[in-house]
Amino acid sequence: MNLIAKEIAEKLNGTVVGDVNVQINKLAKIETAVKGSLTFLANPKYIKFLSKTRASIVLVSYDLKIKINHDFTLIRVADPYVSFTNLLIEFAESRKNNLTGIEKTAVIHSSAKVNEDVYIGHNTIIGEYAQIEEGVKIQSNCVIGKNVKIGKNTFISSRVSVLENCKIGTNCILHSGVVIGSDGFGFAPQKSGEYIKIPQIGNVVVKNNVEIGSNTTIDRATLGETIINDGVKLDNLVQIAHNVEIGAHTVIAAQSGVSGSTKIGKYCVIGGQAGIAGHLIIGDDVKIQGQAGVINNIPNGKSVQGNPAMDYKSYYKSYVLFKKFPDFESRLRELEKDI
Repeated sequence: MNLIAKEIAEKLNGTVVGDVNVQINKLAKIETAVKGSLTFLANPKYIKFLSKTRASIVLVSYDLKIKINHDFTLIRVADPYVSFTNLLIEFAESRKNNLTGIEKTAVIHSSAKVNEDVYIGHNTIIGEYAQIEEGVKIQSNCVIGKNVKIGKNTFISSRVSVLENCKIGTNCILHSGVVIGSDGFGFAPQKSGEYIKIPQIGNVVVKNNVEIGSNTTIDRATLGETIINDGVKLDNLVQIAHNVEIGAHTVIAAQSGVSGSTKIGKYCVIGGQAGIAGHLIIGDDVKIQGQAGVINNIPNGKSVQGNPAMDYKSYYKSYVLFKKFPDFESRLRELEKDI
């Protein structure tokens, strides 16, 4: 993708300072940028790289004063970070849109409905009665099961499995290794001490504009649906158990796990390695700090931390005391000696 400074400034509502016709074909970090690339400066700690960068174009804010001699062209914008992100999105989309057609090694069942405007990669399998809508890109070595529906413009990276009866909405991104619709962890204990597997006959519904990180798994419901609502973002290595529902625009960081039948509200932020027990209700706008262990319901707007998780402020008050326990013990022993 080739762009000139004038075009970029128009896209970003920015102002060019320098050569309006300088061309770039890549995006880069300021410290590693080379000629022909565009970079940005948003964080003050990276100003030291400005005198050394070899980028052709640098995005900066309107109020940044440049005190060095430079060969690069500036584009001044309201928010360099947001502007650079928008360009990243455009570059990524242009790369995806280059993929068209169906590779010869793909296997598509005769009953599947596959739109003409799709890409199906090498060794990918499309099962019976699957529906693949316009603009979908499915890379190599994927399995799309029976009765699966995938909405418009969804991008599925390599080695993804979307198993039978599951539904994926529009404009979703599934990264490499994702598994949608694996069996929920359901076993009935017997008097003998053995466990009998409970059939998992529900499905998973992933709605629109959802992004799911590499090697994340979402289990199908025992009955009914496991639901991932609009705009949810799941990091790598996240486990979502059967019959969980995650509210719109909630984000969950890596290595977190949500146990069965828990309902998580809208606009929540859940840190890495958090664990949430089953059958809980987590309200809207909740913040769960990394490595928290949640064993109780959480009302709207609360922030929690710790294991077991407690109110964020209470946790830090307790932690201050906890750090002082060795000192308390020493002082107590000295007092005992005196007594």
